Amino acid sequence: MVLLKVLLLCAGIALLLGTLAILGYDVYLYQRARRRVQSAEHAQEKLLQPELKLRIRLAGMICAAAVSAFLLASIYDVVPAGHAGIRVSQISGTESETLYPGIHLMSPFETLAVYDTRTHTMTTGNVDESLTERPKRHETLNVTASEGLKIGLAVTVRYKLDPAKLAYIHNNLPSDIDTEVVPPVVATVFREIVPNYTIRDIFAVHREDIRKTASEEITAKLKRDGVVVEEVMLRDIVLPADYAKGLEGLIEKEQEDEGLIVQTAIEKKQVQIAQYQAEAEKVRTVKQAEAGAQVRVLQAKAEADAMQYTLPLKEKQIQQTKLEAEARKQATIQNAEAEAQAKVIDSKAEQEKQQLLASAEANRIRVVAAADKERLQGEAMALKSNPLLINKIVAEKLSDKIQVMMVPADGKFFFANDVLKSSAQQVFRQEEQGADPPVKPQSGPGGGR
Repeated sequence: MVLLKVLLLCAGIALLLGTLAILGYDVYLYQRARRRVQSAEHAQEKLLQPELKLRIRLAGMICAAAVSAFLLASIYDVVPAGHAGIRVSQISGTESETLYPGIHLMSPFETLAVYDTRTHTMTTGNVDESLTERPKRHETLNVTASEGLKIGLAVTVRYKLDPAKLAYIHNNLPSDIDTEVVPPVVATVFREIVPNYTIRDIFAVHREDIRKTASEEITAKLKRDGVVVEEVMLRDIVLPADYAKGLEGLIEKEQEDEGLIVQTAIEKKQVQIAQYQAEAEKVRTVKQAEAGAQVRVLQAKAEADAMQYTLPLKEKQIQQTKLEAEARKQATIQNAEAEAQAKVIDSKAEQEKQQLLASAEANRIRVVAAADKERLQGEAMALKSNPLLINKIVAEKLSDKIQVMMVPADGKFFFANDVLKSSAQQVFRQEEQGADPPVKPQSGPGGGR
């Protein structure tokens, strides 16, 4: 927006220069025409007198445009970032409203006073050479201690302007606040506080107390002027050369003395600790012995109590063992009797089985004998009716390995005739007598007849 304002101003100036150029050019044309008329009079030529024709309308329009540009550039103003401003009117004076960064409308009778509201730094004494942005440095702040000796203080104060009090600052404070307002206040506060302390207290004991007290007073005084103090730092204390040497030696001796005191206190504490440890060990040993005795007493009582309950339990266990032995004895006797009865039953069953088998075998033999009898009778009747079947019977009785020759039964082969006849006669005699064929006695499984 600042660039736009500059462009408008440049445009207005350019338009004004253009208007002057147009009017000058018109005047130049008029003068050139007049010179031509004058030269024509010497040459006895008659020319009309020229008229001055100015392009007033065009020039007025360009001037109006220039004035408009100037007006546009003057009716607003820009407050940059990190700054704040106030309107200063030529009619009513300073206005109380604070203008923050941005664009603000302004009347032609107002001007904008801009102040930097960023953090400022005021430093006294030496500055660290490694800092890229060094603050404004003032001379070392010299103050007087209670002994009347001068010491130097390296102080740094960080502060910024309060945007809400810019109207008061503009009307009542000098324009250069960094050099005319803050440094005198800081120096005055430290020169009022430091004389209440000795150099030794300032250097070693109450340095932080002095800084805090000075910070509170500086903050309170500058706050009334619209300056907000962010931090007060006491970076260094410069002592007089002779006093510094003596103070260093004294501090070293005091440190040694304090070290001896601390060492003595440590040794005393170590002795006390050893005594306490010995007493604790003694008490621990006594307690352990008492605890062991109590444990043994408790164990003896427990064993006695256990015996009172153990003896009846043992007696019950013995009785139970006797009962179990008697039960096993009875069980063994019963098992033996049962086994004997089982063997008797098994022998009776086996005997009955053998008798049944013998009866069954006798019945089978009788049935087989009856069947053989009927078969032989049938064969005898068949041979009687058909004598040629003798040859077939002989062939069946003989082995397959014997070669048999069949001959007719004409009486020439006496052996066959006698055998067959004797067999047939025996069968006929049995039929006539009606007797059963003899049965061969058989022995049973038990060996009886």
